[in-house]
Amino acid sequence: MVTISLCMIVKNEEDVIERCLKSIYDAVDEINIIDTGSTDNTVNIAQQYTDRVFNFNWIEDFAAARNYAFQQATKDFILWLDADDVILEKDKHLFMELKKGLSLDTDAVSMNYNLTLDKNGTAITSIKRHRLVKRERQFKWIGKVHEYLEVYGNIKHSDIAITHQPLKESEPNRNLQIYEKMIEQGEEFSPRDLFYYANELVDHQFYEKGIEHYLRFLNTNKGWSQDCINACNKLADCYTHLNIPELAIHWTIQAIIYGPPIPETCCRIGYHFYCKNDFNTAIYWYKQAIANSTNETVYFHNHICSTWLPHLQLAICYDRLGQYDVANYHNEQALEYSPDHPDILSNREHFKKVLNHQ
Repeated sequence: MVTISLCMIVKNEEDVIERCLKSIYDAVDEINIIDTGSTDNTVNIAQQYTDRVFNFNWIEDFAAARNYAFQQATKDFILWLDADDVILEKDKHLFMELKKGLSLDTDAVSMNYNLTLDKNGTAITSIKRHRLVKRERQFKWIGKVHEYLEVYGNIKHSDIAITHQPLKESEPNRNLQIYEKMIEQGEEFSPRDLFYYANELVDHQFYEKGIEHYLRFLNTNKGWSQDCINACNKLADCYTHLNIPELAIHWTIQAIIYGPPIPETCCRIGYHFYCKNDFNTAIYWYKQAIANSTNETVYFHNHICSTWLPHLQLAICYDRLGQYDVANYHNEQALEYSPDHPDILSNREHFKKVLNHQ
């Protein structure tokens, strides 16, 4: 069986680090904790699980810290986690099965990263990340903020999920401040930096400036296709906030230029036609949202847009067209995904009355 080093960078994570380590410590062969300046009990807690705790002087560069962490690893593969991540029991089982069958000709393994969950523990949003990499390939992290791990070679895709469970919000201005310091120092932005800087601006409700940097990003013609699609959808959001609906739908449709329409794009287009009372065209796009939900090339998934939301909207559209049996079918499908949603439950009562009177 291959051996695995866990590598983590942490700072003031006393509330969550033990939860993370408890979920994974007995599935890995080495734990490396890189502390970037904790002033709480983080280091003491980490030392209960490993004697490999290292200090790293924080230089406002996440890639530098993660690369230093990877340099401490000594095992065949490196697994990276953040302190507010956990591996749930079912995913730990999958992880151990993967470990048993993993061979040294694999260079990297991708896993799902569940970013948000509903109250039933079902993923709402998730992304694909390369979580497990072969140490001898010496893959590097890139980017001072919103860093990514550049991998290549024989990549294996898994169904294992890492679950993000923060107990507190991260420092809200940290990433924006890092980008603005980069600007002050005259550092050149990569296309990825432009995209994520725009995201930070929009998160802080600087919509006009966000639009400027999304457009700069798209005009480089060098962005990853998925980032380009997301930039178009973000532009649509910006123009919606600025009450310019014609530009909102323009950028929603522009997303199709960069690849097959993802469920979120389909739902946005469907809603546009729904608002125009063009229910047949809206139905087409909501069905596309469901059909495109299995596209494995998509690294960011807004699961709402491929599960209960398009089914709910299909129920409403078919109801408006007087096709109550089909409407009821889609409403029941929506309930399978969101059994407590008040609108879907209300629709169920509506359709019971309508169908009983036919």
